[in-house]
Amino acid sequence: MSVNAESDCLRTALTQLLGCRYPIVSAGMGGPARSELAAAVSAAGGFGLLGMVREVPELIEREIAAVRAATPCPFGVNLIPCATEPALFAAELDMCLAARVPALCFFWDVVPDAVKRAKDGGAIVLYQVGSLADALAAQQAGADAVIVQGIEAGGHVRGRTGLLTLLPEVVQKVRVPVVASGGIATGGGLIAALALGASGVHCGTAFLATHESFAHDYHKERICEARAGDTVYTDLFAINWPPNSPVRVLANSVTAAAGGQLFGYHPDKLPREVIGHEDGRPLYLYSTDSPLRSTTGDLERMALFAGESSALVNARTSAAEVVERMVAEALQARRRIGA
Repeated sequence: MSVNAESDCLRTALTQLLGCRYPIVSAGMGGPARSELAAAVSAAGGFGLLGMVREVPELIEREIAAVRAATPCPFGVNLIPCATEPALFAAELDMCLAARVPALCFFWDVVPDAVKRAKDGGAIVLYQVGSLADALAAQQAGADAVIVQGIEAGGHVRGRTGLLTLLPEVVQKVRVPVVASGGIATGGGLIAALALGASGVHCGTAFLATHESFAHDYHKERICEARAGDTVYTDLFAINWPPNSPVRVLANSVTAAAGGQLFGYHPDKLPREVIGHEDGRPLYLYSTDSPLRSTTGDLERMALFAGESSALVNARTSAAEVVERMVAEALQARRRIGA
């Protein structure tokens, strides 16, 4: 059997829904996941998501156009209702629907009205959740697929339990395709997720260090240097988000200074110490802003988002190479299991 024919075995309900070749979705990371990354993932056969959280409609319009100029392949846009001022979120959603993006991905609290508006506008809806209750709520609201996030994930973490337990629990109870997220950066992880009933995987850290990612080189280097146990689960980086919103980051001087007190921080009670700038905008210590290509300042003290899978990302490559490697590893794992 040829590699191309063999890779057809990776076609799932998710690839059918999204119109992509491989069941690999790149996370819509706010900041790093701009048009260059989303287009590269989609062109390689995966499904790229633009991370347009709290971005002005004009930027969203440009980024959507840039993806379409780079590839004819389908893609989506990630928005976060609860972390965005309502008027801005409405404007973001209006722009996406006016541009007729193929899919929209929402995250954190389930907002049925956002799902309805997206569906009424003709978009496929993915909803990233962290519990069975939220998965059922997203399905009830009309989501076409749910992304189940385990506590291993990087960035903002909705899940409170490990993916190996949460994923099969959700798969047993929902009817729509389920996508696994958290700690996955290899083809073996993809096969494991499929074995547990998922229709695909959703990867952030695996793509964060790629050439196309808009993350700062310092952030990419730290991910490639990371080993198992180098991430920290905390709500210390809280400014710009609702209270009680944990994140997973690479350990740095800020997490070290916190010692054993990694939780209990309220965004309104944290000091506003400027430690950098992004396109003229001040960045505060304890902010949820991660360093981007255009960021200046004390990068080491910023939120260096990374999942536990950072231990599996050891080199900076192209996004296409990540997709191709994961597919090759998945097929190898499938053969190994079959043998």
